[in-house]
Parts: sequence; structure tokens; C-alpha cells
Amino acid sequence: MSKRELYETRTEELITPILERMNFELVDVEYVKEGGTWYLRAYIDKEGGITVNDCEAVAREMNEILDREDFVEDSYVFEVSSPGLGRPLKKEKDYIRSMGREVEIRTYRAINREKEFYGILSAYDESTVTIETDDGGTLTFEKTDIALIRLAFDF
Repeated sequence: MSKRELYETRTEELITPILERMNFELVDVEYVKEGGTWYLRAYIDKEGGITVNDCEAVAREMNEILDREDFVEDSYVFEVSSPGLGRPLKKEKDYIRSMGREVEIRTYRAINREKEFYGILSAYDESTVTIETDDGGTLTFEKTDIALIRLAFDF
């Protein structure tokens, strides 16, 4: 397990009881370097959406635990955030929640000269994702070929 995976997994273990008590959902945890600074981020959600006050309450509790546990070797900034509209589908619960809804899929390499696909999420399993297209057909993608999958939204 890489250092990044270890930090993310341990953070998920520590933050889960806080979120369960507050009736929030953990969407994702990431440990990333941006502009020379390491960030440990927890993305949370709840029915009706997350507020700044929700994020602050979780961060306050979690910062105390992170200070006490002190398992991250590097200097870092801890953030709690809403996943936002464009959040990717990563976990099974994301796929379950998105069944029957329109998704956007971007692939690493072109398939039939296209790298961007839209359709209704109709099936998924451990290794594939299937969408129904506007023309009534279906497209199935290997998850390893997918660079991004998220709910499609129009502005």
C-alpha cells in the first residue's frame, strides 16, 4: 500500500464515526500535492446538500484527531468539502445512486474517434459500465478505459 493510500484509508477510518453521528456520507478522501502543498481532503455529503457550517463542524473534530494520531509524515493542509456537482462516480454507492440518470464518460483513448460519451447509466459491474444512448443503442466500457465518469448536467 502506498503512503497516499495509507493516509487516505486511515483518514477514512477516523472520520467515519464522526460522519455517522452527524448523519453525513463520506464521498471520498484524497491526499494530493497541489502547488507544492500537500492536501488531505475529505468530501462529505448529506440529503439536501452540505453547508459550510457542516464542513466546519467536521473539520474541527477531525483536526483534533489528526493532531493526536499524527500519522501523516509530511506537512499538509486538512480540508473538508462538498463533492460538488461534477463529482466523479467512484464507489458502488455512486453507481447505485446514478442508475437511470444521464452520465458523461470520458475515455483515456478514442473509441470510434470519440473520447466523450453521454447516455443513461443502465448497468455496471466490477469491470464495466453500460449506458443507453440517445439513438436507443447501448455502449459498454471497461472501467480501466474510463478517465472520468460523472453525472451529466446542463446549464
